[in-house]
Amino acid sequence: MHPRKPRLPFSNAWFFPAAALYAAVMLPVSVLGMLGLMPTLPGLATPGGHAHEMLFGFALAVVAGYLLGPQPRAITLALLAAWALARIAFLLWPGSLPALLMAGAFAAGLVWRVVPRFLGAAKKWRNQSVAPLVTGLALASTLGGLGASTGAWLRGEALLLLAALMFFMGGRIIAPALAGHAQQQGWRLDARVQPRVEGTVLILLGTALVLGLLPWELPERVGGACLVAAGLLTGMRLLRWRPWRCLNRPDLLVLLAGYTWLAVGLLAMGVPTSLGSPVPSALLHALTVGALGTLTFTVMGRTRLIQRWRDPNARRWIHPFAAFISLAALARIVPALLGAATTGWLLLAAAAWSVAFLALTTLFWHLRGDDRRLDPGD
Repeated sequence: MHPRKPRLPFSNAWFFPAAALYAAVMLPVSVLGMLGLMPTLPGLATPGGHAHEMLFGFALAVVAGYLLGPQPRAITLALLAAWALARIAFLLWPGSLPALLMAGAFAAGLVWRVVPRFLGAAKKWRNQSVAPLVTGLALASTLGGLGASTGAWLRGEALLLLAALMFFMGGRIIAPALAGHAQQQGWRLDARVQPRVEGTVLILLGTALVLGLLPWELPERVGGACLVAAGLLTGMRLLRWRPWRCLNRPDLLVLLAGYTWLAVGLLAMGVPTSLGSPVPSALLHALTVGALGTLTFTVMGRTRLIQRWRDPNARRWIHPFAAFISLAALARIVPALLGAATTGWLLLAAAAWSVAFLALTTLFWHLRGDDRRLDPGD
């Protein structure tokens, strides 16, 4: 018999704790600095810098942890170091050459280790969509190292790329999890991946992404209509999963909550754009806080719990903390729509967000260890 090759450790054992801790610290520091309540770093002194680190600092670390899979420890640590140096460079010298170089180094490493695994590896085009999405995020992250000169358009395009990735990967996690739950409960879930809906939404989001690059109003409004259609189809997909039949599964409920925020966020972004109006920054938080925050929180915790104990509910205490992220999103959206004073609500949102991700960081501390021992064949 041939000796078994040693099993590689999961990259998320490093990237997920780093992302969770960074989210817990970066957002409140950014908010307090912008409110003038504490000294702030140059990279977090503006709302644009705050959004940059949410998308290219926090979110891209989660994407890396989830998609890299098992990797040699040296490669994982090299990529993590590049990510950390990119954060330091942007926070201290936004728009500088070091910020650009470090962002490019991390992005290149991510593309090198992730894209070949998806490009051409599957027969259906939907299953290959991860490759262009990750490539686009890597390019946007590199250009984002230029700082404020890249403008809000780049962050908007990156948000659409993340929305497409959340839609696709979220659906591929939720559908089999719900199907397994249905089988355990003695009923059958017929609408699982829903390939026609999945393909249509990916096309709609891709169209909106391309049209958003054009400088004219009409294509932008058509792109907004595509986002509205994508949001409605995402909501339809969600309802066909029968979420009301998994009330006894907190791990599934928080996944579905994140997917609900995704549908709401696409509509909130698409409706004003389709009418030729700018999207209020408050509404963007349905995507950046509600959807991105809830889904990353849930997927990170779920992934690590399954890797360690084969049970996403092995530490049920973590799931209620996802509600703090929804609270943070509502605290950013509702007062702004009502025209209420925002300082107190901003502090509430930052505190709620930080509590959730500090709890997740605590979970990861308890899960620390070498995942190679979890090989089911051992």
